[in-house]
Amino acid sequence: MMSARFEELDWQETPMGELTLRRRREPTLDIDVFEVKLGDEFLMSSLFTVAEVALADLGLAAASGDDLRVLVGGLGLGYTAVAALGNARVASLEVVDALPAVIHWHERGLLPVSAELTGDIRTTLVLGDFFDLMRQKPTKQYDAILLDVDHSPRHQLDPGHADLYTEAGLERLGSHLAVGGVFALWSDDPPDDEFLARLGSVFAGPIAHTVAFDNALTGGVSSNTVYVATRSA
Repeated sequence: MMSARFEELDWQETPMGELTLRRRREPTLDIDVFEVKLGDEFLMSSLFTVAEVALADLGLAAASGDDLRVLVGGLGLGYTAVAALGNARVASLEVVDALPAVIHWHERGLLPVSAELTGDIRTTLVLGDFFDLMRQKPTKQYDAILLDVDHSPRHQLDPGHADLYTEAGLERLGSHLAVGGVFALWSDDPPDDEFLARLGSVFAGPIAHTVAFDNALTGGVSSNTVYVATRSA
């Protein structure tokens, strides 16, 4: 049975503005599309998940060994986290999100991958500020940290996130990684040479992967960037 053309699944007032989860029917593709808005700004859409999946795939491909301990910053629609769970080498997955509403969406099974995410015993959903966590002295170390919160290192959702993308902030993040651990970052902007150089001053072998995907709305090709770098000894 065809779903309604448009349905608002949830609305919450947050410290960053009005957060809305909605489902709409995309007539050109004849599919349901899930979208998240913060105020008047679109944050994410289930139409465009290729780069979110690539964040997990590229990050974990650079990690060595088994029994990987993975931390995901930013839950969103859940595609990065579920892609990580698809890697058999992942032993545990912690997903940190600052918005209670986003965690509740998945706990209530509102999104296409929610059941897969919450039904996996390796998954722990954590309500908290990823950026504040990275400022703290590590209590544990991870084999991979996958981050998808801000639009890019230059364009943050919140000015309070900016310090993470400095050399000092990246060094603090690196302290949460085991030696040989991987940091991977999603960005909506093209590869940024200045940020890549900064990443290279802290981590080994940084690479900026351009992830291209078909854009059904424009009829063209769009792209995001996934940065991957490793903590050296």
